[in-house]
Amino acid sequence: MPAHYFRTLTGKDRSTRANRQLGFSLAFVAGGTNAGGFLAVKQYTSHMSGVVSAIADQTALGDLSLVLAGAGSLISFLLGAACSAVLINWGRRRRLNSQYASPLLVEAVLLLCFGLLGSHLALWETLFVPATVVLLCFIMGLQNAMITKLSGAEIRTTHMTGTVTDIGIEIGKLLYWNSSKVEPTKPFVLANRAKLKVHMTMLTMFFVGGITGAMGFKHIGYASTVPLAGVLIVLAIVPLVDDLRTAGRLT
Repeated sequence: MPAHYFRTLTGKDRSTRANRQLGFSLAFVAGGTNAGGFLAVKQYTSHMSGVVSAIADQTALGDLSLVLAGAGSLISFLLGAACSAVLINWGRRRRLNSQYASPLLVEAVLLLCFGLLGSHLALWETLFVPATVVLLCFIMGLQNAMITKLSGAEIRTTHMTGTVTDIGIEIGKLLYWNSSKVEPTKPFVLANRAKLKVHMTMLTMFFVGGITGAMGFKHIGYASTVPLAGVLIVLAIVPLVDDLRTAGRLT
């Protein structure tokens, strides 16, 4: 039963329910990575709106070093998204079960490297901080592109702006008073309660992940990302094993 569950969660055959359940798990991981990363380098790395705004601000102020730092973050996020797209499309053309699981495995490996080596590399702060920002931006781009392609752009997990916007829209519909005296032929405004529940759960998982990541980094340091990597490995392993077994039968 567990193997079947994880096969439906990250395998090539998709369903709306599986997309959402995977999205909840990845929102938790993204929240933990983002919050822990902030405590490590004093910078959030999951959303590019602030990065682009900072690049514009520093360009206006003439601070070239900060402009280059922001550009590095933006390019790294783009490269992460591009890497995810390459892995997924490569897997699709070969009809691999792990076409969506492979980006998660790459993300897990990078988080493991950060968690296991971070405390040693932090001794060289001048290089460690920009390298960490670039690494975390790449991870966030990788994850966000994967869940975007998997869900047909319905789900985002690394930043909550769109999610909070959708929650606000549905709450507005929920509070709307449908007066039958005003254009009674018009359809009533009705909230999509299922969609509201999904987005509220996504926001909650990101928040809980953020608390977990921040508390973990506070008490055990960089190794707090190792359990997050473990979650990703558990999510990805079954489709990957399926492909290895298939390859073994073909040889």
